[in-house]
Amino acid sequence: MPISGPGSNALPARQRGFTLIELMAVITVIGLASAAAVLMMPDTRGRLMDEAARFAVRTRAAHDAAIVEARPVSLWVTPGGYGFDQWRGGAWTPLDGALGVERWKPGTATTGPARDRLTFDTTGLADRAMTVTLTREGMRTDVVIDADGTVRVAG
Repeated sequence: MPISGPGSNALPARQRGFTLIELMAVITVIGLASAAAVLMMPDTRGRLMDEAARFAVRTRAAHDAAIVEARPVSLWVTPGGYGFDQWRGGAWTPLDGALGVERWKPGTATTGPARDRLTFDTTGLADRAMTVTLTREGMRTDVVIDADGTVRVAG
């Protein structure tokens, strides 16, 4: 006869713990919640690649503008952002609209000089090759501008 009272183990063995089915259900719920949390986290590499691609497309548009408008266009890059100027009346004047000044997204940094400038001539050739390295949260990607005016995102 089982003894009942404080500290006794009067319940049958099958009522003292979790069943294997209950344990598996809890583990499944935890796994699904973890997967949902991971999927909701932003992809910092993807966002950095998007920013690099946007920079590359805008640089290519500046290259094309130099050819179409038959005026030199320059790209300038700083740690805070970048922009485009056009040679008019013997001086560099800022472009506006789609090629206006753009600030880097929060957390994005560039390596290199405080201010760097590259110029596309009226044939689309750049005065030199230039690589702009973007970094964010341990990720890195380069936008390479070749002397022949081609622009590409590398890595």
